[in-house]
Amino acid sequence: MKSTNPLSSLLRGSPFAPIQEHMHVVSDCVAQVPLLIEALIDRDDQALRAAIEQIDLLETKADEKKNDFRFHLPSTLFMPVSRRDLLRLISEQDTVADTAEKVAKLFNEREMIVPEGLTDPLRQLTSLSVDAFNQATKVIDQLDELLEVGFGGKQSAKVVDMIGELRHLEHKNDAILTSINRALFKMEDDLKPMDVVFWYRTFELLGRISNKAENVGDRVLLVIAK
Repeated sequence: MKSTNPLSSLLRGSPFAPIQEHMHVVSDCVAQVPLLIEALIDRDDQALRAAIEQIDLLETKADEKKNDFRFHLPSTLFMPVSRRDLLRLISEQDTVADTAEKVAKLFNEREMIVPEGLTDPLRQLTSLSVDAFNQATKVIDQLDELLEVGFGGKQSAKVVDMIGELRHLEHKNDAILTSINRALFKMEDDLKPMDVVFWYRTFELLGRISNKAENVGDRVLLVIAK
């Protein structure tokens, strides 16, 4: 007879499955950010509203999966990875969805018009941030393979290389962020002071998506190292 004991299910399955499920919900949330930015550039209020609503919905779904994982992960269980490391990893993933939601809230609370000359840099910043997060998702998708080989060998080296690429993308993102902030600085006198404040905040949050994605990779490195 098949056991219905949730503890037995966890012992039989991978402890990373819920982590991966959560990461893919976060990925769906982050995928809305470029749509949000394009709607803002096009001044398409309907598309903007749709993206804001989807980000809010998906961030809530990610929170639910994170909390469900926390509540149902036993405090004492023999696993190849510590409970603390798993909790920290899923929490780091969740901050990415939180950041996407913060961007959406900015656009929901205030009418934002992209300053002339910042359209292309804004798209670049958004694209690189999403690329970095997508790379982090690929890393998380490798966790089962890492588990099978005991977090060593060629599979481990492959994941380390993937995290190296993630860091490269994050560094590129930092360079774009510096460039776009400098461009905004040069046009501050031509913009309303509060518009300037909100745009600096927007750029910071978009850059944070990449930064948090790198943190996810660093958490995986800690797991490999142990």
